[in-house]
Amino acid sequence: MARKKMKKPKQALKKLRKDIKLGKQEEKVSDVMHEFKEGDLRSGSKRGPKVKSKKQALAIALSEAGVKRKKKKK
Repeated sequence: MARKKMKKPKQALKKLRKDIKLGKQEEKVSDVMHEFKEGDLRSGSKRGPKVKSKKQALAIALSEAGVKRKKKKK
């Protein structure tokens, strides 16, 4: 019997992610990170300095999307 060739798990997941609609928060984060990768993301207003670190870009993206971070227990 001939077996069907299975797709690699990573490729299958990528295809599923394209089919699923993203939430508004996820879309906003991806838009801001895209701006960062292009070099257009600025801190503050449009005249502010360009963001250079990925951590800072992620913090801006989360704050614009309205995502609250979980507090660590002491």
